[in-house]
Amino acid sequence: MKVAIVGTGNVAVHSYLPYLVAHEQVDLSYFSRTRAKSEEAANRFGGWTADSLEELMADNPDTVLVLTPETVRDDVALELLEFKPKRMFFEKPLVAKHGQANVTEEDFRLGRVLLQQAQAVHCETAMVFNYRYFAQVAHARELVQRCDLGRLMNVSALVHYACWSHCIDLIVYFGGPIASLAALASSEQRGRSNGEQAVDVAASFRTEGDASGTIIGTLALDFAMPLYELTLSYERGRISLRDLDGDLEYVDYRGHKIETYALSRNTSRWDQYNATFAASLKAYLASIRAGGPPPIPGMAGLAELQVEAAMKRSIRELRPVNLAEEFPLEI
Repeated sequence: MKVAIVGTGNVAVHSYLPYLVAHEQVDLSYFSRTRAKSEEAANRFGGWTADSLEELMADNPDTVLVLTPETVRDDVALELLEFKPKRMFFEKPLVAKHGQANVTEEDFRLGRVLLQQAQAVHCETAMVFNYRYFAQVAHARELVQRCDLGRLMNVSALVHYACWSHCIDLIVYFGGPIASLAALASSEQRGRSNGEQAVDVAASFRTEGDASGTIIGTLALDFAMPLYELTLSYERGRISLRDLDGDLEYVDYRGHKIETYALSRNTSRWDQYNATFAASLKAYLASIRAGGPPPIPGMAGLAELQVEAAMKRSIRELRPVNLAEEFPLEI
């Protein structure tokens, strides 16, 4: 299988390429705006470097992994679509011109245009959203399916912006599409010691399945401590997830018991994190070999941007937003 890598920064080098060269039978090719970076990747992981996107696509890769910074991802992807690739796989978020902590309504529009263009040239799109592959998330899904917990009633989430798009995706993954929401933001930007700045956001929402929920996004959480907490409350129990490697708590209302599921302590949170990229790539490449749809379609990336765009409009106009009416997903 031919896999083209566009963008050879830290994400590609640390999270994608080690798995690809160790576990997959792939022929790798690379393109980066800074040729020295793509040459470094080729020297380290094997494969060859293209001088242009045209040269990269002339090799007719089976898929293109678009791993550029989110601030330029749509520009690069639209340029790639001129060569009618078979498939494209995107890092998250799909588009974020001002960074993942500052997604705008315009980012949703750009993401929608991107997927429309992909559809027009019959290019299949996929997203990473690797948090779905954390062991505790997978176990939570298994509990929901096995334990007959009933209808989802409520959702609550406290999220560092580093996990923001992932947690919005998890809410939709477990609870289905969000129908409407109302959001407020802090009056001033707050930030981290590295200079990143963003306002805090709090939103209340209702899903199409009539579950209610709240989500808070912030940079104020200490990066060495849990980066997100997510609780899913069902008719007959609730499930709480915490951080990249935190414990999962299952509360069973019928059995009047609380169960805790813990991961092995011999690996770090970042080992767990990297393992989710391996699982995501394994599932994606397997879908290509089987000739089936991707595990997580590109539309999931647009659905995440839909939620963020609705939050920004609600904050600006001080009113609830109907997502399907004001930010339709149809492409």
